[in-house]
Amino acid sequence: MASKHPRGLYVLFLTEMWERFGFYLMLALLTLYLTEHKKMTEAEASNVYGWYMFFVYLTPFFGGILADRVFGYSKAILAGALLLGAGYLVFSIQNPIAFYSALFLLVLGNGLFKPNISTLVGNLYPQGDARRDAAFSVFYMGINLGALFGGPVGEFMRMTFGWSLAFATAGFCMAFSFVIFAALRKHVTVGDARSSVAAVLDVPLPAEYEDRPDPPEIERQRITSLVIMCFVVMFFWMAFHQNGTTLTFWARDNTDRMLRVGSWSWEIPPGVFQAFNSVFVIVLTPVLVRFMTWLRSKNMEPSTPAKLGIGMLLTGAAYGIMVLASWAGGNSGKVSMLWLIASYFVVTVAELHLSPMGLSMVTKLAPRRMTAMLMGVWFISTAVGNYLSGFLGRFWKPWKHSDFFALLVATSLIAAVLLVSQYRRLKAAMPHEGPPEEPKSNVVPASEVAAVPEAGY
Repeated sequence: MASKHPRGLYVLFLTEMWERFGFYLMLALLTLYLTEHKKMTEAEASNVYGWYMFFVYLTPFFGGILADRVFGYSKAILAGALLLGAGYLVFSIQNPIAFYSALFLLVLGNGLFKPNISTLVGNLYPQGDARRDAAFSVFYMGINLGALFGGPVGEFMRMTFGWSLAFATAGFCMAFSFVIFAALRKHVTVGDARSSVAAVLDVPLPAEYEDRPDPPEIERQRITSLVIMCFVVMFFWMAFHQNGTTLTFWARDNTDRMLRVGSWSWEIPPGVFQAFNSVFVIVLTPVLVRFMTWLRSKNMEPSTPAKLGIGMLLTGAAYGIMVLASWAGGNSGKVSMLWLIASYFVVTVAELHLSPMGLSMVTKLAPRRMTAMLMGVWFISTAVGNYLSGFLGRFWKPWKHSDFFALLVATSLIAAVLLVSQYRRLKAAMPHEGPPEEPKSNVVPASEVAAVPEAGY
């Protein structure tokens, strides 16, 4: 059935899930490790966190170029998985040289892994296939399943066995990711065959997957629109990635973390609160996909730029909740955990309008010869946003918490206004989408494409 998703989507789902398990396990512990184990101040820890996240999302640009022009997507993913696994294992060694060496390996590995697995998801679908947005939403659930278990498992391993085994666990997660992709990569060969490397080597494709090049002026319009939307989304990531810095500090210092049921009580570790974001993604994604499908059936589905604008408005609302929470606690006291959970809920709805839609948007707008590179541009916006999130962390202590969160509200609303001002231009650049086409009788079956040898790319 044309409406079904290809098996390759679920291979990529599992591969990404295990990679994100390791990534978020380490990330949930990073600022706590820096402040509690390495005795950094909160400002110093936020700065290290921000720079690390900046480079994590900067290197995908270069990893995308290498995949587009040299390796192909699958080989880049496998190499990235090996570097990531090595980085987590080195991280478990407790000395300064190992610490910075591990961060270096993780940055390089993510640069090869991140843009290319996302590109493969989009490449599994022919041009104009309306299933693509839903596919990225499913893929995004894999990301958040990994994130959901990463934080709590990391906290458990840290509290039970110490820092070293906690970080080593992330390395074992990467081993699972590598094995799954290596064993089942035949199911994504259609997607890998759409790299420019494969095009040069004349790797055959089913007819419905053949790309129809756009005129140069259309290409320029679409690339310009992509860059504008990347700039806007940068402000979302600046706000969103407070979850690893100031929101973690808020959970630790300003949240009543005692869970009480009768005579039983348990203090929730601060790093666990990040998992609420993943829980909400997993719960809300099927709801949002069904809702958007219903809107599409009524010809009422918002365009991609509109979804991004809704996401930015909701981001402002999420941090508006934290402004109210700060006032409720007098900017220094502890308040109910429900404030933080409510903020995570709203920012998650914002994320679902922004992140998976953005990944899908890149594969729609990018020319074939530079898809992974432009996926890297998307991640550069994440890189800048992550750096800014860490940069803002230095104002956490000297500022009132309400003022700090109000700044995030203001920047989110400004980004939404910018998007609205460019809405017509951005909507005009989006390609038309319709229902998936049924394959014609003379089309080469995908199973035959999967059997094509790599021919060295």
